[in-house]
Amino acid sequence: MAEFQVAIDGPAGSGKSTISKLIADKLKMTHIDTGAMYRAVTLIAIEKNIDLNDEKAYEFLESIYISYEHDRILVNDRDVTEEIRSKEVTNNVSLVSSFPYVRRKMVDLQKKAAENGRVIMDGRDIGTVVLPNANLKIFLTAKVEERAKRRQLEKIKKGHNVEFEKLVEEIQIRDQKDSTRKESPLKKADDAIEIDTTNLDINQVVEKIIGLINSAKGA
Repeated sequence: MAEFQVAIDGPAGSGKSTISKLIADKLKMTHIDTGAMYRAVTLIAIEKNIDLNDEKAYEFLESIYISYEHDRILVNDRDVTEEIRSKEVTNNVSLVSSFPYVRRKMVDLQKKAAENGRVIMDGRDIGTVVLPNANLKIFLTAKVEERAKRRQLEKIKKGHNVEFEKLVEEIQIRDQKDSTRKESPLKKADDAIEIDTTNLDINQVVEKIIGLINSAKGA
């Protein structure tokens, strides 16, 4: 397969990153999790103890480099893959990613990462902003309760016990923030194919998207 870009968007807990990684592994594509990049910015901002509400305070991005390599997120040469999943980062990433300056910096990195390769990139503005000319655009969605259930299972596997109702509330808040921000809001691209994963398991979604990829490249 020659140069080929797949854009996968969707709300929190829709399975974007997990599904994208599995597809990338099966098709020998490069997977880029853009959400992890915004989480990395949030982590560094928290560590620097800046005013998270001050867009100018994020100018530290001029002196650091964020990359996504082999499913690990790096800030310069530091692997922050596990640290970016903290509750504090989760609670603040929507705010951090809402600033035009932060998004412009990350979008530039994401566009460069997708150049000249077979890439599957997931996020919330990939099909609309980062890769508007992608060969295939997918918009994954699922009912809030199903997404909360998935998140709860993830937490339990990591040894954390979180109330289901709390997760539902957190996801609803995240959806509202992501879809109403002024800069690159979460929305389905006009030419994206929507897949509701509520009643599908991961393997079913993966096979469905692989079929769409094969159709898009004329296999």
